[in-house]
Amino acid sequence: MGSWADLLLVIVGMGLLFGGGEFLVRGAVGLARRFGVSELVIGLTIVGFATSTPELLVSVKAALKGVPEIAVGNVVGSNIANILLIGGFTALLASRVPLERGIRRELGIMLGASMLLLIASAWGAIPRLAGLALFLLLAFYLAMHFRAARQSHAAGELRRPDMAGAAPAWRSLMVLSAGLAMLAIGADWLVDGASSIARAVGVSEAVIGLTVVALGTSLPELATSIVAAWRGRSEVAVGNVIGSNIFNILGILGVTAMIEPLDIASRFLWFDVPLMLAISILFSAAVVVRNGLGRRSGAIMLAAYLAYTAALFVLPG
Repeated sequence: MGSWADLLLVIVGMGLLFGGGEFLVRGAVGLARRFGVSELVIGLTIVGFATSTPELLVSVKAALKGVPEIAVGNVVGSNIANILLIGGFTALLASRVPLERGIRRELGIMLGASMLLLIASAWGAIPRLAGLALFLLLAFYLAMHFRAARQSHAAGELRRPDMAGAAPAWRSLMVLSAGLAMLAIGADWLVDGASSIARAVGVSEAVIGLTVVALGTSLPELATSIVAAWRGRSEVAVGNVIGSNIFNILGILGVTAMIEPLDIASRFLWFDVPLMLAISILFSAAVVVRNGLGRRSGAIMLAAYLAYTAALFVLPG
């Protein structure tokens, strides 16, 4: 009976995630249009960070329960899934994802955050002071974005859109809030069900964190990016991936370490974090050189994610 209940949680959770992704995109894009904010900025901040809420809740809960492997694996695995799985699906659905000039700066910040995680892995821990430093870097990143948006408004670079057919701001906020609620509940149910099923077949905590939990908490980003790409909002989709990766490292690990200092297992140093950094570098290089992503890139990214997931169940650890 328990296995059927777990399977039902997974199915219902996925439905809530995809429905929440649709609501989140509609609300975020509605706000972007109402206030004349770039959809890339909305994707990098509101959508990218909001869909990372499940990762934050799971990592904090795991750290408090004394299983830092799940807390760290959740972030590393989610970042890998964001680029290979979500980025791959986005490239396939959008055919080609054109990118704004400012995306290069965001990619640089994502790579810098990934380097910080590699340094922390070499150190073997993220103490409370380091967690605070990560969180302050995130706060600076957010302040930089909103300051740039205000300066663009003042300079007249962003034209306020026609309000005749635009939904009221309060309605977009309600839709966005409903999407967030559905994402939070759906992710929670899916992770609970999938984790129970994984443990029933004897999977280790590290692999659970890097696969089941990471994929489960990344489904809000996957649902949101698929919906955004399907609706022709590729900037929201790509911004969601990059913004989520930045928030996962600076925000989630920062907040989690401030609450409960994190020990980082050696396996993350010799395999998972270097792989995450290498994937981030290759993704950034492809975007900069080709000025976007195509369907061939998407197919390669999806195949690479399947290979990585399979390797986790073969390699010791």
